[in-house]
Amino acid sequence: MSNITRWNPMGEFEDLFDRYHRYFNLPRTNGEREGMFSRSDWAPAVDIKETESAFTIEAELPGMSREDVKVTVHDGVLSIQGERRKEEETGDKKHHRVERVFGSFTRRFTLPDNVDQGNIGASFKDGVLTLTLNKVEPPEPRAIEVDVH
Repeated sequence: MSNITRWNPMGEFEDLFDRYHRYFNLPRTNGEREGMFSRSDWAPAVDIKETESAFTIEAELPGMSREDVKVTVHDGVLSIQGERRKEEETGDKKHHRVERVFGSFTRRFTLPDNVDQGNIGASFKDGVLTLTLNKVEPPEPRAIEVDVH
C-alpha cells in the first residue's frame, strides 16, 4: 500500500512560503490565477497499517465531526475530503493567538489490486477517522491466444 514519493524541494519551499503568508495574514501570490488549481492549506496526519486480512487508515481530524468529512473511492483511488471551519471572532470574544490551521483538505491514496473497493468500512470517534479496507485475492492474469496469419 505504500507509494514512493519523490522529494520535491521546491514544493517544500512553496509550503514554507504559504505558511509565512498565512502567519502574517497576507494574500497568497503564487503567480497563478485564483481557482486555477486547488490546493489544501493543511492535510490531516494519517497512519496506514496492514494485517493479513485488511489495511487500516487512521486520519487525525481534531475538532471535526463526521458530517465535515467525505470519503469516496473512484478508479482505484480512495479520497478523504473535508473542511475544518474557523471560529469567528465575536464582540464578547477576542482571539489573541490562532495556531491551528483551518480550511479544506483532500488526501488521496492509490489502492492496491488486492483491496475490495466495494467493502470499505468507516468509523469516526474522538476526532479520528478509521477506514478498514478488506483484502481479497487479486484476480489471476488471463492468457489470451493470439492467431498469427
